[in-house]
Amino acid sequence: MKNRLQSLLLVAALMALPSLVQAQPIVAGHYPAGAEGVKGASLPPPGVYFRDYNFFYFADNFKDLGAPFDIFAYINAPRVIWMTDVKILGANYGMDVIVPFAYLDWKLGTRDSYFGLGDIQIEPLLLSWHFKQFDLAGGYAVWAPTGDYSPNRPDFVSKGFWSHMLTLGGTWYPDEQKTWAISLLNRYEFCHEQEQTHTDPGQVYTIEWGFSKSLSKTVDVGLIGYYQQQVTEDTGPNKFSDKLDRKVGVGPEISAVCPKLGLITSLRYAYEFAAVERPEGHLVTLTLTKRF
Repeated sequence: MKNRLQSLLLVAALMALPSLVQAQPIVAGHYPAGAEGVKGASLPPPGVYFRDYNFFYFADNFKDLGAPFDIFAYINAPRVIWMTDVKILGANYGMDVIVPFAYLDWKLGTRDSYFGLGDIQIEPLLLSWHFKQFDLAGGYAVWAPTGDYSPNRPDFVSKGFWSHMLTLGGTWYPDEQKTWAISLLNRYEFCHEQEQTHTDPGQVYTIEWGFSKSLSKTVDVGLIGYYQQQVTEDTGPNKFSDKLDRKVGVGPEISAVCPKLGLITSLRYAYEFAAVERPEGHLVTLTLTKRF
């Protein structure tokens, strides 16, 4: 009888092993830290703009996972921005929408890959103030769970829950010619319950900063960084742990303007460190902005 019971327990453990190996922790918050860089808190003047974010992410370190892990992710996130002449509290009113697509290739026990639509961001409120030496921006956005979420897949762009995000930031130009710029961009997310796991991810605070110098009328170089911190614990029966997610990144950026094409291009790299319950890797971001 004892040997039979041991055999049954062994079979049950072996059957559960694949799901244990593949189970992915829930990362709170939708906003991808590092999406904005130098002058990240400055919104454009009235007009319609198309901005295309291209994120390339590499990581082979996940300290808190307790298993070998590596991932490559390419995320393409087209964004349409409409800034109007309508004034609210002295600011130009605008709105935008982002529709992300992702390709993921990862290894956690076994190697797997995925391509699909992510969660769409709709931002019905954008406010932009422009002063002589200072820009100010604020906004409210909602993330809809439009992506194909699975608990067995890294939740980079498809998280399976709604969230709301508040934004406030500013860019200061210390010199009269505006060749120097210092920017801070704050975002705060409120996450709702994830229906499939019945887990309510915690709230998340993100700050992105940039320090830049104009080398000419069309070229800027600078240093960027971000700090993203989960500020309240996950709640629910299937939460991964009581730890609060965190990641920090820093690196260089170069941006250039092509007046003839009306195109702005920026390229930046961020090295991540001090991560908690997050992959710790390298982020390369190429952003293209076109005015219509």
